[in-house]
Formats: sequence, structure tokens, C-alpha cells
Amino acid sequence: MTASNTPTTRQAVHYEQAEMLDGEDLRRHFLIEQLMVPGQLTATYTHYDRVLVMGAVPTDAPLTVGEDLAKLVGSATLLERRELGLINVGGPGRVTADGTAFEVGSQDALYLGRGIASVAFASVDPANPAKFYINSSPAHAVHPSRLITKAQAIVKELGAPETCNRRTLYQYLHPEVLPTCQLLMGLTRLATGSAWNTMPAHTHDRRMEAYFYFELPADAVVMHFMGRPEATRHLVIRNEQVVLSPPWSIHCGAGTSAYAFIWSMAGDNQAFTDMDFVAMGDLL
Repeated sequence: MTASNTPTTRQAVHYEQAEMLDGEDLRRHFLIEQLMVPGQLTATYTHYDRVLVMGAVPTDAPLTVGEDLAKLVGSATLLERRELGLINVGGPGRVTADGTAFEVGSQDALYLGRGIASVAFASVDPANPAKFYINSSPAHAVHPSRLITKAQAIVKELGAPETCNRRTLYQYLHPEVLPTCQLLMGLTRLATGSAWNTMPAHTHDRRMEAYFYFELPADAVVMHFMGRPEATRHLVIRNEQVVLSPPWSIHCGAGTSAYAFIWSMAGDNQAFTDMDFVAMGDLL
């Protein structure tokens, strides 16, 4: 079954324009407010490195990638000239790519290489549906498709209680795990009692980034800070929403409770440490 909301497109915004926007307009340009819709495949095409951000929540029937998404990227099929990565943040799921089925457990990841013609997303138990957070970016070469379990991700412990940013980083789509053309994806989970992610803040002019926030209680929010370091703005984020971060923008935030987020990047390189850090005293 192809059950897609109408795909939307987000144009690239210059920082001079962004600095003139009010809160409502900032949300319209940089925030995807509803991504995980039961029984639906939701897609937003961005003009930041042509990254496609999708959410799939299959229930009674599989969700297939259809002609609407292929048309959106101007190809016969979505992955004719693209690669795709996903992380499942729901119940056990199954992804079938050109007849090969991948069992994707909770917080497992999957990479699909360029040239895959058919993709379908399914839940093992519709009462406990999978929630696939999906990114796709242009690809110049074919790399093998592969399942990456949570146990196979690179794990790094970062931060400290004293700075309120103790967190665990899981690197899934990363050059030390598997080859991809440009797409990087990982998951970060804040420890109980910690609030800040990605401090000190940084930019990376050579890559865009997207943040998918999840595991937020209904009455909790994350205050996500964006913009040039000398002209910061903020977005109020709730559970299962996505922030699009242009190359000129910082991307950091603090939550009212512990939370998790999936970060994904695409652009000129795959060097995770290629960051331009901002001194705390330079933030305005």
C-alpha cells in the first residue's frame, strides 16, 4: 500500500533573511512538526544538500515508496541516484528492498544503496508499530545495503554531570562502520539529569544537519537554538519533530527532561569532527 501525505519542499534560506523572521516563520522554514503519522509515509524535500527527510509508521499494511517520491526527485525510482538511511524508534519492523527483507529492531539502523528499485516498510506487530526515521541524499556510487544493529554501532560516552550534558553517542552510518556516499546518521541519548546537547556550539559550513528529537514526554520540550553564533534564535521542539539546520547555523539545545535525538548530515565530507566550534563568550 502506498499511503503518503503530499510531500512538501523546503527552500534554502539565507541567514540575513532568517534573522528577519518571527517565531512562526522560523518554524515554517526550519521545523517539521508532524513526521510520524500512523499508517502514513511523510516526506519533506529540502534544498539543503538535497536531503529528503521522511517518517514511516506502517500499521495494518506495508507502506511502499511510490511514484510521488520518485517524481519529487526527478527519477524513475526514488533511489535511482540516491542512497537511504533509517533508524527505527518504534516496535520491531521489516524493510523489504528489491525482494530482500531486513528485520529492523528498535533502535537498529538500515542503509540502502543507490539503485534499489522497490522499498516497503512494515511493522511486525501493528499494535506496536515500527517508526522509521528516514533520510535520503544524492549518491554518486553504489554501496552494499546493510542492517546495522544497535550493538554494532560505535558507542561514545560524552559530557559530564557538572556541565549538564552527559550523553551516549551511537554512530550507525559512519565510515568506520560501513561505506556510504555522503549520508551520516547516529543517535544520542541524554542521561537523566542532563539537558544540554552539543555544547559548546558549532557550525560546519561544509554540511547540513537535521535533528529528530524523540523520547520526550508529552509535557516536555526542548529549546533548540539556531542561527549564526552572533545572532541566535530559538525553536520550541516537542516529541518526534525535526529541525533542519543550514550550514551557517549552530544546532544545540536543552530539554526540560532527558530525551534522545537522531542526527544526520550530508555534504562535502564525512569527517564527523569537521566542526567550527564557537566559544561560549561569542554566543549572542
